Amino acid sequence: MTDSRIPADLPDHIQHYIDGAFVDSVDGDTFDVLDPVTNQTYTTAAAGKKADIELAVAAAKRAFEEGPWPRMLPRERSRVLHRIADLVESRDARLAELESYDSGLPITQALGQARRAAENFRFFADLIVAQSDDAFKVPGRQMNYVNRKPIGVAGLITPWNTPFMLESWKLGPALATGNTVVLKPAEFTPLSASLWAGIFEEAGLPKGVFNLVNGLGEDAGDALVKHPDVPLISFTGESSTGQLIFGNAAPFLKGLSMELGGKSPAVVFADADLEAAVDATIFGVFSLNGERCTAGSRILVERSIYEEFVERYAAQAKRVKVGYPHDPATEVGALVHPEHYDKVMSYVEIGKTEGRLVAGGGRPEGFEEGNFVAPTVFADVSPDARIFQEEIFGPVVAITPFDSDEEALSLANNTKYGLAAYIWTNDLKRAHNFAQSVEAGMVWLNSNNVRDLRTPFGGVKASGLGHEGGYRSIDFYTDQQSVHITLGGAHNPTFGKN
Repeated sequence: MTDSRIPADLPDHIQHYIDGAFVDSVDGDTFDVLDPVTNQTYTTAAAGKKADIELAVAAAKRAFEEGPWPRMLPRERSRVLHRIADLVESRDARLAELESYDSGLPITQALGQARRAAENFRFFADLIVAQSDDAFKVPGRQMNYVNRKPIGVAGLITPWNTPFMLESWKLGPALATGNTVVLKPAEFTPLSASLWAGIFEEAGLPKGVFNLVNGLGEDAGDALVKHPDVPLISFTGESSTGQLIFGNAAPFLKGLSMELGGKSPAVVFADADLEAAVDATIFGVFSLNGERCTAGSRILVERSIYEEFVERYAAQAKRVKVGYPHDPATEVGALVHPEHYDKVMSYVEIGKTEGRLVAGGGRPEGFEEGNFVAPTVFADVSPDARIFQEEIFGPVVAITPFDSDEEALSLANNTKYGLAAYIWTNDLKRAHNFAQSVEAGMVWLNSNNVRDLRTPFGGVKASGLGHEGGYRSIDFYTDQQSVHITLGGAHNPTFGKN
């Protein structure tokens, strides 16, 4: 009997894509890819190492130095990117099906990610055509203007949460600006990344511009970071891995953009719209299975409404629908991998010693196998608790009371991270002052995470290095060259004249 959970035509084996061809690893090595619902191997993937990265980088470098892509007019590249977006949109159901199966993400949320991926390509296709560069004039004396030039081979290292969409965040601007790329997707979720090659070929991207090497971070990722012919590394992942990449890239003085971990606060003041705040903070930590860097995983609540908030939040968390990823009714699916499941469950056990468990706390009923965790809520959590300080990256939330604006700000800033913050209040002055004072790269006022693609994306402290998004992506993926022209007489000091 056919299992309705399993997408049709799953590949028996996932290969690399180098210089326009699907290939296995040079040494023939592979690794297993697991279905997160059963933790059974459903396919294998080529395990890339240094030799495979060298082939991919050589192809990308050749395409950059000899191929047409960097020399095409922005409008020509834009047309290719729009075709890519059209193809992604036309295949959104298939992409979502594969993404959901491979990552455990609920199918309805996976569908949204596929559409967002298309929008990322469309956005940068439009941006490069509208792009203007600066000119500075000193009338009658000097004119200065700026050339933007693609840099070369961009190494893109992407995470296992919403992989296809996050790959598009990097691929869109890197390709739009005329660079060539080597993509190293996360080893837990290589399935949807394998679709890029066919999409790019059909859209007319020249051979060698896009290359993909699967493999472990310590093998393929490490070789990509250390390759002397890769001047740019864009990485999304854990802060500890980011530190390692920073050190390994330093001898080459590479351009680095790193979006790292988060432990983002959601601050709820007594004058907030309580129903909207509960809805948004439930969604903010349990959507995408809680496997999101911008999750509002610490909720800080003003004491006068604290007990009511905790009661309503816990009751709603218990009603969140845990289910199989392919079921459209599912709101929280299966975590990506048994290793990650074990990590999240270890934090649940730690939390039982650090806070008051008011919802969840283990496996949901009826799910005896697979990586399922019931939405878990701890109240009365102290700021020195591990579940307050450390990124869990799952459907687990800590709620803490505060008595004053000053205490709320102190609690919000009391972690090593600084990616996002969510503030719920109807006091306009408080909202803006708090937003300015909170240590976060992005702040949402009376809103969950709804991002305009023109805005910078990135964090402070341990949450990242640099920003991408909008023109910041154009800045990262291009060199800016200043050209200076003297219009009048040359104003040269004279040396060496008798």
